[in-house]
This record gives sequence, structure tokens and C-alpha cells, in this order.
Amino acid sequence: MLGSVSNPNFAKQSNDSSFDSLWDELVWRGLIHVSTDAEELKKLIDGEPITYYCGFDPTAPSLHLGNFVQLLFMRRLQLGGHRPLGLVGGSTGLIGDPRPTAERTLNTPETVAAWVTRLQAQVSTHLDTEGENGMRLVNNLDWTSPLSAIEFLRDIGKHFRVGTMLKKDAVSARLNSDAGISYTEFSYQILQALDYRELYNTYNCVLQTGGSDQWGNLIGGVDLIRRSEQANVHAIGTPLITNSDGTKFGKSEGNAIWLDAELCSPYAMYQFWLNTDDADVIDRLKVFTFLSRAEIEDFAKLVADEPFRRAAQKRLALETVTLVHGAEAANAAIAASEALFGQGNLAEVDPATLATALRELPNITAETGTSVAQLLVSTELCSSLGDARRSIGQGGVSLNGVKVTDEAAVLTDLLPGGVAVLRRGKKTLAGIFTA
Repeated sequence: MLGSVSNPNFAKQSNDSSFDSLWDELVWRGLIHVSTDAEELKKLIDGEPITYYCGFDPTAPSLHLGNFVQLLFMRRLQLGGHRPLGLVGGSTGLIGDPRPTAERTLNTPETVAAWVTRLQAQVSTHLDTEGENGMRLVNNLDWTSPLSAIEFLRDIGKHFRVGTMLKKDAVSARLNSDAGISYTEFSYQILQALDYRELYNTYNCVLQTGGSDQWGNLIGGVDLIRRSEQANVHAIGTPLITNSDGTKFGKSEGNAIWLDAELCSPYAMYQFWLNTDDADVIDRLKVFTFLSRAEIEDFAKLVADEPFRRAAQKRLALETVTLVHGAEAANAAIAASEALFGQGNLAEVDPATLATALRELPNITAETGTSVAQLLVSTELCSSLGDARRSIGQGGVSLNGVKVTDEAAVLTDLLPGGVAVLRRGKKTLAGIFTA
């Protein structure tokens, strides 16, 4: 029986009973991109409870949507009765997984330690932490810190072949670049393999999950355990999520979509999902929600027959923001979105959510009494005062949802929180904050 979960939005979720097995559901959702022996894995996942793990490195103060794929994958396995280990890498975070382009900037031990604490809290929020298969947090600094350099080289390093290590994609890319690669980052794959061996010996962990771009590191742990422990364990690499046009998923104007509300507001996350392309939305529903196969197939039909309704995108946005931030925050984001685009009362929107939403738009700070024409120019909704006056005269400008008809109108009434919403046309908006 499952224990309690820190995030109540996960407590009501379950795997889809329409599938013959959990493995079949994972395959249908497109979550198995690469793996060790698939036939053996199917028996393992559909059999008695096992212990599995996924690692998260504290290279930033928050997890992002790429990490969220792994948290949801872990959650599906946990709902199937398996026991998760959530590893936050206090030691690997001090090194950094090699990037294909250039060396990482090393963060201070104090910064990494602070980020470990933050990421542990996020991982704990999204997995059950109590009960027979409650998630256990682990930190690889606990077993790497006491390890001497000689022990590392003799006991661990001897099991690795340099030729194999050089073939890893990120390592190979760096070796062929002007940047090269340091021995520090080159050794990262050994540290991650050591993690798997430690968790195998301590908790009988027999499965590691991660993104397919980590496959070289995942299989390194499998090989280490086979060589040093004469045992067979497994790994699953989930697909890297990309958009149908080939662009990288999870980016918004160059910024990651973080799970921390201070770094990415629920409103911003809601808008991100709402803008999902029709070609991508069904795959996103499979990966990022616990909706059943029947529900997702219904949305696929709606996308094909009535794409203008954006029904699948709206449900995707609702489900994901609810999972990350809770139902109240999701509903507030919906209310703000609808009100901003003319389908609700701006005065009834939660002031904090509205202010956050306006900061995602072009915005300025202005004093009451400023002319609406000047506000249009200052927010760059219009190119000049003459352009602004013409727009007002043509009936194309509104302030706080009310059409502006006087070319000499000024900012007077404000919404709760001391803000105003300026609109030109149907979809061009800007936020006004008062000094």
C-alpha cells in the first residue's frame, strides 16, 4: 500500500488499468527510448517490487521540465509498487556532467550544498515519502567524500577502459572541439557508475533511470556492477523531449522552465503549455500527465477535428501546473489568462497572480494621470503619440477591459494591487505598474 505524498496532487493519481502491464503502459507513453534487455526489464517491472533510482545534480537552484520527466517516470514506477531512491548529487554536483560545448563553471561547495537542500525538497514533493515503498533520499557525497584518491583509482578506476570512456558522446564532442575536456569532467562518468554500485550494495537497487542523453553514464554503472560484483542490473533511458520542428523542449526565450515558482511562475508555466503545437500536444499528454489512454485518445480526436478549441493544450496546461504547483495556483493562472484575453473580469483575478502575469508581458512603471496615449508609446504598443491617438480614435484601445474613446484620456482607475492592463487590438497587451 502506498504511503502519503507531500504533494496531494499526486496522491489521487494511478497508473492506467486499461493496460495489461505497467511495462506496456510505459511503452505506449513513449517512455522507453533505450534500455538494457527489454524482455528481462518487462519481467522485472511487472514482477515483485524492486528498488530503482534516478539522480539529479544540483547545477542550479531548481529542477526543470527535463527533470520533471524523470520525476513522473519514477512516480509511475512507484505507483506500480516499486521502491524509489531519489539521489541528489552533492559530489557529482561539484564536478558537473560534461556538456558537449564547453567546460562547466565550478560552483562553490557552499552553493552546491544549498542547492542540494532545495532539490531534495523538490524531489520529496513529487514522490511518496512514506509507506512500504516510500521514497528514500540519498546524497552521493556521503560515500564519495570519505574515499581517498588511491582507493578511487585502485578500487573503481581499474574497472574502466579509457577507450570506452572516450566514446561517450559528450566526451567525444569535447575532444574534437577547441575547448577540449579536463580530467575532472572526464572522470564524471566514473563517479556516476560508483553511485549505482553503492546503491546496489546498500539497497539492492537494480534499475537506474535517466534521460537517453545520459545513456553512456547509465550503462557505465551497469558495467561496473557486472565487473566488480558479478551481478546483472538494468538501466532505462527515456527519450529526450524535442518539439516537432526539432527545437529543444522546455525552453522559453532561452530560459529553462523551472519547477520553482520563484524562477518560473505558475502563470508562465501555464502559458508555456498552452502554446504547445498541435503536432506535439498528444505526446506531451502521454508523458506529462496521468490521464488514461481513453482520455488521451479523445483529445487526439479533438485536435484532429477541432484544433481551434485548443482543448488538449488547455487540459495539458491544467494538469501539469496542478502537479507542479497545486490546484489553487493552476486555477489562478487560468483565471488570469482568461481575463487578460477578454474572457473574464480582471478585477476578480488574484492580485499577486495578475501582477506576475503582467511581468511576463511588456510592462512599465508609470504614475496615475499619465495619458493613455503616452502609455501606448512607452509600452511600445504604438510607435508614436500620433499612432496612439489614431488607435484610440479607431476604437482599438482598452484599459482594464474598458474601451478608451477619448484621445486625451489618462490613467486613473487601477485594478487591485495597483496595476493596469493596456490593450491594443485583440491580442497585444502590456502591463502598467504604478510608482
